[in-house]
Amino acid sequence: MFFLVLKAYLKLIRFDLYLARGNFAVLYNKVRDYPVGAHLPRPDAIEEICSAVDMASIWYWKEALCLQRSAATACLLKHYGIPQMPFKAHAWVEVDGRVVNDKPYTPEMYAVLDRC
Repeated sequence: MFFLVLKAYLKLIRFDLYLARGNFAVLYNKVRDYPVGAHLPRPDAIEEICSAVDMASIWYWKEALCLQRSAATACLLKHYGIPQMPFKAHAWVEVDGRVVNDKPYTPEMYAVLDRC
């Protein structure tokens, strides 16, 4: 488990650097193109990977953003042979709770991560 937490920690650092440089596109491409491992995953692999990312986030020297945690989790899942849903996000603008620059049902298709 120690090495899995270490791998997660290093991924958090890597993805933090991409975000600090404003390279969301690079981060997105790294996650999207990360190869899926050929080995058969253990039955408890998903829980172990998620726990390792949680533990790495606790020990991270600053708050690990949800995007960092998701990117690290997605890459580790792929590494251990577990394909998952596509890694995607979307932004839109709302005025008085109404979407003004996209389809009105956009918030139903995506989870709202932040409102600023």
